[in-house]
This record gives sequence, structure tokens and C-alpha cells, in this order.
Amino acid sequence: MQGTPVASLVIGIASSPAERRHLARLLGGSDAFLIVSTVDQAREFLGVEAPTTATSPNGPVPAAAPQATAVLAPAPQATAVLAEVAPSPQLPPPDLAVDSDRRVLRWRDQEIDLTRLEHDVLLCLVHAPGQIWTYERLHLEVWGNRHLGRGSDMHSVVRRVRGKLARLNAATTIHSVRGVGFRLAPV
Repeated sequence: MQGTPVASLVIGIASSPAERRHLARLLGGSDAFLIVSTVDQAREFLGVEAPTTATSPNGPVPAAAPQATAVLAPAPQATAVLAEVAPSPQLPPPDLAVDSDRRVLRWRDQEIDLTRLEHDVLLCLVHAPGQIWTYERLHLEVWGNRHLGRGSDMHSVVRRVRGKLARLNAATTIHSVRGVGFRLAPV
């Protein structure tokens, strides 16, 4: 039995305009997202009342902390809000290509060899330019396991790929999103 597909909605809370813009970039790969300034705005949107504070003989017991994100069925009023914050899709740079058969990076008429790891990392980023690949997702895709530790292996590969992009004078590089991951973006 097939039902109506249900899209998920991620609700992010960020207090300043700069934080909201940053959060919009981070959530750009989500099916749908809503960014609000306060927990109260999120509750109002969801139609949920604030949790009540329980009391004990020792005084009030604080309610559980709100979740940072929520996944739920789309609400009718979400459409207008989502249109304002959703980033426009980006196309891969037309002159940049990764040749998987020969494992080379091509920029216009120049080529440079890639190691297996460099190739695999760059291939992920090229197929989703502008989209942020989290450390965990990239590590799972390229190394085949969960990202653990500081990620020096990943940073080393990204540093080498950046160097190769620079040697080709490509108009693209790999940007770090501090504490989150990497994305392919214009220089």
C-alpha cells in the first residue's frame, strides 16, 4: 500500500541574523527547513505549548531541554517561510571535471593526478557543489567508516586537493565549515 510521501522539516533556532544565514547554509542539503529566532517561535509554529515546570518538595524541577532540531510532517505555513531561506541550487563549475577512469582532476585543458582518497573526496564535493558534507558523512563515504577523533586524515587529503586546485588555477576550492565539514565553492 502506497501512501502520500511525507517530507521532513528541520527546525533550526538561531538568535542573530548572521547565525540564521549560517544555519541556512548548513541546512541547505535538507529536504525542508525552517529557521526561527527563539524556542517560543518554534513552539508557536508547531502549535505546541511550553512544557510546564513540575514541582517537588525541594522546589521547581526544570523541564527537559528543547531539542535543537525536529523532524515532522510539513505544516501549511512552512511553504512561505521556506522559500525565503532556501538557498538556490548550485551547478558544478563547467570547466572542472574529475575523470574517475584515469583518476585525474581536469580544469579546462590542464590535468593533475589524484590519489584514491583525493579522488573520492573531490568526487563527493563535485557532485554536490555548495552543499556541506559533514565530517561524518564524508568519512563514511570515502573511508567507509564513522568519523572518529580529530579528522587529521581528512584534513590532510583536503589540504592536498586544495593545493592541486590552486596549481591548476581553478576558480574553485574547498571551503571548511568550522566544526561541521567541507563544501566545494568558488574562490
